[in-house]
Parts: sequence; structure tokens; C-alpha cells
Amino acid sequence: MEGAEGVGISGESGNGLTETRGHIRSFVLRQGRVSSAQQRYHEAMMDKIGVPYVVGQVDLDAVFGRAAPKILEIGFGMGETSAAIAAAHPENDYLGVEVHTPGVGSLCKLVAETGIPNQRIVQHDAVEVLRDMIAPDALSGAHIFFPDPWPKKRHHKRRLIQPPLIALLAGRLKPGGYLHCATDWEEYARQILEVLSGEPWLENTAPDFAPRPDYRPLTKFEQRGLRLGHGVWDLVFRKTRVARATASGK
Repeated sequence: MEGAEGVGISGESGNGLTETRGHIRSFVLRQGRVSSAQQRYHEAMMDKIGVPYVVGQVDLDAVFGRAAPKILEIGFGMGETSAAIAAAHPENDYLGVEVHTPGVGSLCKLVAETGIPNQRIVQHDAVEVLRDMIAPDALSGAHIFFPDPWPKKRHHKRRLIQPPLIALLAGRLKPGGYLHCATDWEEYARQILEVLSGEPWLENTAPDFAPRPDYRPLTKFEQRGLRLGHGVWDLVFRKTRVARATASGK
């Protein structure tokens, strides 16, 4: 997996779930090796492009130094896709949320080497960032690319994309703002489709799965998978101006 592959549950004990400040964490805190380059760029760049976690809504225009559409990415992995999208779309500002230092250091390195001006990073739990830092209707879009599929059925409760998170995220999107998810695990894709379709503030932009938008580049991992016949499923939903009725009557 490339992208939000660390997203799941952290601090496993007992039944595998750990609640923090009233919610289950949105990541697994794995002890990955941090290269010397990743550590060096992390130390050099996070003072410049890092946004510290705080309990309080953040003025994103002040963070980026301008008024522009703000796109949130949850779980950017090693940051290649994030950097490519930000570089190709200077008209937008991109806020990446990731907990793992190797990935944060890698994206810091990409930003430093290419001079990308519109990328910022929060190294913290995405649920808490959304809940505590992002104001309602502040985001023009959100990306969740290749989250950990937790393929075993007994682990499905650890998956990131669940109704509570999507309801929280929908509240942070502007009317007309979009949520773009992508996965290479078909069963998870169908669950994501069900969860997003059940959120009354979101509507699908396609009959079910969407064509890959041009702004999402193919990763090396994805290209290899496609050559081997593996599928990739994109889902693009938009926030409605009025909550719609759902099958559950919401």
C-alpha cells in the first residue's frame, strides 16, 4: 500500500482497540526505521512547514499566508503523491496529516528539494486534527488514498473509513467541497462506498466508483499492480448544500 497505509488503530491491547480522548485512534504507531536523510529534513523543515497540533481552530489562511482553497490529506505515506499534487496545483493549499516520522521526513525532503510553497504538515492523529483544529466549512477538499485495508474480517473495525470519521470530515468541508478516497482492495472499496453513501451531507459524483481524476498521479506501486491485473477503485463524493435523505432515514 502507498499513501495512508499506517491508518488504523494504535496502541493495541486487550481487544486491539485503544481509546484516546473519547475516540479510537486513526493510526497504528509502528516503529519504522527513520533514515538519516529523513531525520535531517524533518529537523530542518518542520519548523518551516510543520503545523503544531493544538486544541483550538486554526486560521488556515494565516498558516499558508494567503486565501486559497484548502485540501486536507489524511495519511500521506511517504509523500510522493502529496508533493506531486501540490506542485501541479499551485492554486490550492495542501495540509497533510501523518503520524509516522519516516513519511513526514520524506515529504519534508521532497518539499525542500523542489521548493513547493503550498504544502504544510501536521504530525498528529487525524481524528484529533479534524475535531480540534479544522473549523466547519473550512476545506475545499479531502484526500484519503490507499488506507490500510485491514483485510482480515476480525480487523475490519480498525479501518479508518467509518461513519463517525466521515460525518466529522463532512462537517469540515465547504458546500460543494469534495472527498476523494482510493483503494486497491475491492472489498474495502465497497465498504467505503457504503459508508460514504450513508452520509447525508455527501453525494456521489458517479453512479458508484469514479474514474481516476487527473490530479491523482499513478504511483509506482499502483502502476505495478495494474500491470499485474490488480484493480484500483476511486470514489469522489461532494458535500451537498442541504442534507439528503438516506436509506437509514437520516
